Amino acid sequence: MHSTVGEIRRRLLFLLLRAFAIVLFLSFLFFTFVLGYFLTSSATPVRFPFISTLEGYYLAKGNWDGVKSVFDSMKEFDSVSILLLGADQRIVLDRRSDPVSLVGASFVPRQEDRLFPLRVRGQPVGYLVFTPYTVTQRFGFVRALLFPIGILSFMLALFLVIVFTLLIRRFVNPLADVIYAARTVATGKLNTRISMTGPQDLRSLSESFNEMAASLERNDLERRDMLADIAHELRTPLSVIRGRLEGIVDGIYPENGSQVSMALEQTYTMQRLVDDLRLLTLAETRQLPFDQREVSVGNVIDRVIDMFSAEAQERNISLSFPDRSGNLTAFIDPQRFEQVIGNLLGNALRYIPEGGKVWVTANETQGGVRITVNDNGPGIPKEDLPFIFDRFWRKDKSRSRMSGGTGLGLAIAKQLVEAQDGSITAMNLREGGLQVVVELKNKPAS
Repeated sequence: MHSTVGEIRRRLLFLLLRAFAIVLFLSFLFFTFVLGYFLTSSATPVRFPFISTLEGYYLAKGNWDGVKSVFDSMKEFDSVSILLLGADQRIVLDRRSDPVSLVGASFVPRQEDRLFPLRVRGQPVGYLVFTPYTVTQRFGFVRALLFPIGILSFMLALFLVIVFTLLIRRFVNPLADVIYAARTVATGKLNTRISMTGPQDLRSLSESFNEMAASLERNDLERRDMLADIAHELRTPLSVIRGRLEGIVDGIYPENGSQVSMALEQTYTMQRLVDDLRLLTLAETRQLPFDQREVSVGNVIDRVIDMFSAEAQERNISLSFPDRSGNLTAFIDPQRFEQVIGNLLGNALRYIPEGGKVWVTANETQGGVRITVNDNGPGIPKEDLPFIFDRFWRKDKSRSRMSGGTGLGLAIAKQLVEAQDGSITAMNLREGGLQVVVELKNKPAS
């Protein structure tokens, strides 16, 4: 069930309000019953306010004559069994419910009686005795505490209301926004974002959610674009193959080797595209096996340049490896590194005009080797540089597949380098042209 943000806020408010109500109710029960029972049954002497009242009365009068009026003024003790003893422990006042008064008699306290000494100037002047209570008497005493407990509970409730209001603004509303946004993203609306409000932890949560949603939206867009690109890349060779075969079937084209060869060439193009996609997928998911070992980078580069020398001579392009220095040893998979250099050189030769120049450099760095593949072509527009390692990116958007490659070469090179704990970047040269920089390490990653 997909709720609105208002419904989510109301549910959170109800949960918070219920928690506060339970806290308030339990606090009231604690003060009323548990604390009341403790005060009336504890063996620990507790100095009640009325004890000070009685001591003040004795200090003023010098004796207990007329002390009954003090108890009569305290209505909360009407149902409580109390004895007032003198310093000699003789009964001065008997407020028990027994019909026989024992005023003047000596009182022998029992174990269950609670005695509270009364002192004036440090000298004992009497004792206040609470005899064991019945249930009715206990609740009568508790009723005497209800007023201060009620005031305390009211103050606690007021404090909870203030806290409740602050929690709504700082926690409930931002949390409701996050919950609603998460459910919205789950339905497929990946452009959902939330404002970063509330305390630091909630702002961090909101920021992380926005980054997650942006990543999901970006991945979804890349997936859609990739599917569209794959469909586009396969459409051309499939159309050629279909057209040639239909022409042969209809008798438009003769069943000779040239027509079949043209169809077969398009199947090779599709095969290269499928192989490149599979390789790229395995590299991105880190499922591609690597046979890493110490490799002479210079030897691999020389071998790849020899492979492309014929193509370069055919187009009158200078292809060289003029600058190499230091210990050019890296801990890599030689076959995958050869594929990286081949993709970079093939990309450079494809996009520079005839009579251009492509050159490679390799130098030792602290902890590794730095290789650059350079050309003096037109370079890449600055706004396109961040995207040249994306799938199916091509400098000339209108370039056909026949002359533009699969559009996966640089993407594959990036994944193969990064999978071996290296890095690859690209930049335009000041004098014109593109430079691709590959950084490799000469030791295995720890």
